[in-house]
Amino acid sequence: MADQDTRPAHADGALTPDAEPDPEAIRIVLADDHAVVRSGLRLLLDGEAGFAVVAEAGDLESARRYVHGHRPDVLVLDLNMPGGSSLEAIPDIRAESPGTQIVVLTMQQEPAFARHALGAGAIGYVLKEAADDELVEAVRRAAGGESYLNPRLGARMASEPPPGPPDDLSERELEVLRLIALGHTNAEIAERLYLSVRTVETHRAHIQQKLSLSSRAELVGYALRRGLVNA
Repeated sequence: MADQDTRPAHADGALTPDAEPDPEAIRIVLADDHAVVRSGLRLLLDGEAGFAVVAEAGDLESARRYVHGHRPDVLVLDLNMPGGSSLEAIPDIRAESPGTQIVVLTMQQEPAFARHALGAGAIGYVLKEAADDELVEAVRRAAGGESYLNPRLGARMASEPPPGPPDDLSERELEVLRLIALGHTNAEIAERLYLSVRTVETHRAHIQQKLSLSSRAELVGYALRRGLVNA
Protein backbone atom coordinates (compact mmCIF):
# COMPACT_ATOMS: atom_id res chain seq x y z
CA MET A 1 0.00 0.00 0.00
CA ALA A 2 1.45 3.34 -1.01
CA ASP A 3 2.26 5.87 1.67
CA GLN A 4 -0.10 8.82 1.88
CA ASP A 5 0.80 12.40 2.70
CA THR A 6 -0.57 12.93 6.19
CA ARG A 7 0.93 16.32 6.89
CA PRO A 8 -1.65 18.60 8.53
CA ALA A 9 -2.95 21.54 6.55
CA HIS A 10 -5.23 24.50 7.13
CA ALA A 11 -8.62 24.54 5.41
CA ASP A 12 -7.31 26.78 2.65
CA GLY A 13 -4.37 24.55 1.93
CA ALA A 14 -1.45 26.11 3.83
CA LEU A 15 0.66 23.47 5.50
CA THR A 16 1.06 23.86 9.23
CA PRO A 17 4.49 24.97 10.55
CA ASP A 18 5.43 21.46 11.75
CA ALA A 19 5.23 20.14 8.18
CA GLU A 20 8.57 21.51 7.03
CA PRO A 21 9.95 19.69 3.96
CA ASP A 22 13.45 18.44 3.22
CA PRO A 23 15.61 21.59 3.22
CA GLU A 24 17.27 20.41 0.00
CA ALA A 25 13.95 20.05 -1.83
CA ILE A 26 12.58 22.55 -4.35
CA ARG A 27 9.95 24.36 -2.30
CA ILE A 28 6.73 25.11 -4.17
CA VAL A 29 3.62 27.17 -3.48
CA LEU A 30 0.70 25.93 -5.57
CA ALA A 31 -2.02 28.47 -6.45
CA ASP A 32 -5.20 27.41 -8.24
CA ASP A 33 -8.80 28.24 -7.35
CA HIS A 34 -10.10 24.70 -7.98
CA ALA A 35 -9.47 22.35 -5.06
CA VAL A 36 -9.69 19.22 -7.23
CA VAL A 37 -7.12 20.63 -9.65
CA ARG A 38 -4.81 21.59 -6.77
CA SER A 39 -5.11 18.10 -5.32
CA GLY A 40 -4.08 16.49 -8.60
CA LEU A 41 -1.22 18.92 -9.16
CA ARG A 42 0.04 18.41 -5.64
CA LEU A 43 0.07 14.63 -6.10
CA LEU A 44 2.05 15.15 -9.30
CA LEU A 45 4.58 17.53 -7.71
CA ASP A 46 4.94 15.87 -4.30
CA GLY A 47 5.46 12.56 -6.08
CA GLU A 48 8.56 13.93 -7.79
CA ALA A 49 11.87 13.36 -6.00
CA GLY A 50 13.29 16.59 -4.63
CA PHE A 51 10.00 18.52 -4.77
CA ALA A 52 7.93 19.72 -1.81
CA VAL A 53 4.65 21.66 -1.97
CA VAL A 54 4.82 23.84 1.15
CA ALA A 55 1.46 25.60 0.70
CA GLU A 56 -1.64 25.68 -1.47
CA ALA A 57 -3.71 28.78 -2.21
CA GLY A 58 -7.20 29.16 -3.63
CA ASP A 59 -7.05 32.90 -4.27
CA LEU A 60 -4.51 35.54 -5.18
CA GLU A 61 -4.28 37.11 -1.72
CA SER A 62 -3.47 33.77 -0.13
CA ALA A 63 -0.90 33.02 -2.82
CA ARG A 64 0.91 36.28 -2.09
CA ARG A 65 0.73 35.69 1.65
CA TYR A 66 2.19 32.19 1.39
CA VAL A 67 4.96 33.36 -0.93
CA HIS A 68 5.82 36.07 1.58
CA GLY A 69 5.76 33.59 4.47
CA HIS A 70 7.49 30.58 2.89
CA ARG A 71 9.77 32.26 0.33
CA PRO A 72 9.46 29.23 -1.97
CA ASP A 73 11.73 28.51 -4.89
CA VAL A 74 8.78 28.35 -7.28
CA LEU A 75 5.21 29.66 -7.33
CA VAL A 76 2.89 27.74 -9.67
CA LEU A 77 0.25 30.34 -10.46
CA ASP A 78 -3.08 29.95 -12.26
CA LEU A 79 -4.00 33.00 -14.34
CA ASN A 80 -7.68 32.93 -13.39
CA MET A 81 -7.60 33.46 -9.62
CA PRO A 82 -10.17 35.18 -7.39
CA GLY A 83 -9.00 38.38 -5.74
CA GLY A 84 -7.46 40.26 -8.63
CA SER A 85 -5.48 39.87 -11.83
CA SER A 86 -2.73 37.27 -11.66
CA LEU A 87 -0.98 38.96 -14.58
CA GLU A 88 -1.00 42.27 -12.73
CA ALA A 89 0.31 40.62 -9.57
CA ILE A 90 3.35 38.91 -11.13
CA PRO A 91 5.70 41.94 -11.00
CA ASP A 92 4.71 42.69 -7.40
CA ILE A 93 5.23 39.08 -6.30
CA ARG A 94 8.65 39.03 -7.97
CA ALA A 95 9.55 42.30 -6.24
CA GLU A 96 8.36 41.04 -2.85
CA SER A 97 10.17 37.69 -3.15
CA PRO A 98 12.99 37.95 -5.73
CA GLY A 99 14.14 34.41 -5.00
CA THR A 100 10.78 32.97 -6.05
CA GLN A 101 10.39 32.09 -9.71
CA ILE A 102 6.87 32.02 -11.18
CA VAL A 103 5.51 29.31 -13.46
CA VAL A 104 2.13 30.22 -14.93
CA LEU A 105 -0.30 27.33 -15.31
CA THR A 106 -3.30 28.17 -17.45
CA MET A 107 -5.85 27.16 -20.05
CA GLN A 108 -5.08 30.36 -22.02
CA GLN A 109 -3.49 29.31 -25.30
CA GLU A 110 -3.29 32.73 -26.94
CA PRO A 111 0.27 34.03 -27.51
CA ALA A 112 -0.76 37.43 -26.13
CA PHE A 113 -1.26 35.96 -22.64
CA ALA A 114 2.09 34.18 -22.73
CA ARG A 115 3.87 37.33 -23.91
CA HIS A 116 2.22 39.34 -21.15
CA ALA A 117 3.03 36.80 -18.43
CA LEU A 118 6.65 36.34 -19.47
CA GLY A 119 7.07 40.07 -19.95
CA ALA A 120 5.71 40.67 -16.45
CA GLY A 121 8.34 38.41 -14.91
CA ALA A 122 7.10 34.81 -15.07
CA ILE A 123 9.79 32.33 -16.09
CA GLY A 124 7.53 29.49 -17.21
CA TYR A 125 4.23 29.13 -19.06
CA VAL A 126 2.51 25.74 -19.02
CA LEU A 127 -0.90 24.84 -20.44
CA LYS A 128 -3.14 22.86 -18.08
CA GLU A 129 -3.90 20.34 -20.79
CA ALA A 130 -0.20 19.43 -20.84
CA ALA A 131 0.50 19.76 -17.11
CA ASP A 132 1.06 16.02 -16.56
CA ASP A 133 3.86 16.07 -19.11
CA GLU A 134 5.32 19.54 -18.69
CA LEU A 135 4.81 20.96 -15.20
CA VAL A 136 7.53 18.95 -13.47
CA GLU A 137 10.09 19.98 -16.08
CA ALA A 138 8.96 23.62 -15.95
CA VAL A 139 9.25 23.74 -12.14
CA ARG A 140 12.67 22.09 -12.17
CA ARG A 141 13.93 24.51 -14.81
CA ALA A 142 12.45 27.47 -12.98
CA ALA A 143 14.19 26.50 -9.74
CA GLY A 144 17.45 26.57 -11.70
CA GLY A 145 16.67 29.95 -13.23
CA GLU A 146 15.83 28.54 -16.67
CA SER A 147 12.71 29.44 -18.63
CA TYR A 148 10.08 27.05 -19.95
CA LEU A 149 7.39 27.66 -22.56
CA ASN A 150 4.87 25.15 -23.86
CA PRO A 151 6.48 24.06 -27.16
CA ARG A 152 3.34 24.34 -29.29
CA LEU A 153 2.61 27.79 -27.94
CA GLY A 154 6.24 28.79 -28.41
CA ALA A 155 6.02 27.82 -32.07
CA ARG A 156 2.93 29.97 -32.48
CA MET A 157 4.65 32.92 -30.81
CA ALA A 158 7.64 32.54 -33.12
CA SER A 159 5.42 32.54 -36.19
CA GLU A 160 3.20 35.42 -35.10
CA PRO A 161 4.94 38.79 -34.66
CA PRO A 162 3.94 40.71 -31.53
CA PRO A 163 0.88 42.81 -32.34
CA GLY A 164 1.26 46.55 -32.52
CA PRO A 165 -1.16 48.98 -30.89
CA PRO A 166 -4.66 48.26 -32.29
CA ASP A 167 -7.01 50.81 -33.83
CA ASP A 168 -4.47 53.63 -33.85
CA LEU A 169 -4.20 53.66 -30.05
CA SER A 170 -0.90 54.88 -28.62
CA GLU A 171 1.05 52.78 -26.12
CA ARG A 172 -0.01 55.17 -23.34
CA GLU A 173 -3.64 54.92 -24.39
CA LEU A 174 -3.35 51.13 -24.28
CA GLU A 175 -2.01 51.35 -20.73
CA VAL A 176 -4.91 53.57 -19.69
CA LEU A 177 -7.44 51.33 -21.44
CA ARG A 178 -6.06 48.22 -19.76
CA LEU A 179 -6.28 49.82 -16.32
CA ILE A 180 -9.82 51.03 -17.02
CA ALA A 181 -10.78 47.49 -17.97
CA LEU A 182 -9.22 46.18 -14.76
CA GLY A 183 -11.57 48.44 -12.78
CA HIS A 184 -9.27 51.30 -11.78
CA THR A 185 -10.67 54.80 -11.36
CA ASN A 186 -9.18 57.80 -13.16
CA ALA A 187 -7.49 58.85 -9.93
CA GLU A 188 -5.98 55.40 -9.41
CA ILE A 189 -4.75 55.29 -13.00
CA ALA A 190 -3.20 58.73 -12.59
CA GLU A 191 -1.34 57.62 -9.47
CA ARG A 192 -0.15 54.36 -11.06
CA LEU A 193 1.10 55.98 -14.26
CA TYR A 194 2.39 59.16 -12.61
CA LEU A 195 -0.01 61.34 -14.56
CA SER A 196 -2.50 64.01 -13.60
CA VAL A 197 -6.17 63.09 -13.41
CA ARG A 198 -6.81 65.63 -16.18
CA THR A 199 -4.31 63.84 -18.45
CA VAL A 200 -5.95 60.48 -17.76
CA GLU A 201 -9.35 61.99 -18.59
CA THR A 202 -7.92 63.30 -21.87
CA HIS A 203 -6.48 59.88 -22.74
CA ARG A 204 -9.81 58.28 -21.94
CA ALA A 205 -11.67 60.73 -24.17
CA HIS A 206 -9.26 60.00 -27.03
CA ILE A 207 -9.70 56.25 -26.53
CA GLN A 208 -13.47 56.52 -26.61
CA GLN A 209 -13.32 58.72 -29.70
CA LYS A 210 -10.98 56.40 -31.59
CA LEU A 211 -12.97 53.27 -30.69
CA SER A 212 -16.42 54.88 -30.96
CA LEU A 213 -17.22 53.53 -27.50
CA SER A 214 -18.76 55.41 -24.59
CA SER A 215 -19.34 53.22 -21.52
CA ARG A 216 -16.90 51.40 -19.24
CA ALA A 217 -18.63 48.10 -20.11
CA GLU A 218 -17.93 48.68 -23.80
CA LEU A 219 -14.28 49.48 -23.08
CA VAL A 220 -13.94 46.34 -20.93
CA GLY A 221 -15.49 44.24 -23.69
CA TYR A 222 -13.10 45.68 -26.25
CA ALA A 223 -10.07 45.04 -23.99
CA LEU A 224 -11.13 41.41 -23.44
CA ARG A 225 -11.69 40.76 -27.13
CA ARG A 226 -8.27 42.19 -27.93
CA GLY A 227 -6.57 40.13 -25.23
CA LEU A 228 -5.40 43.25 -23.38
CA VAL A 229 -6.53 41.91 -19.99
CA ASN A 230 -7.18 38.53 -18.43
CA ALA A 231 -10.82 37.46 -18.32
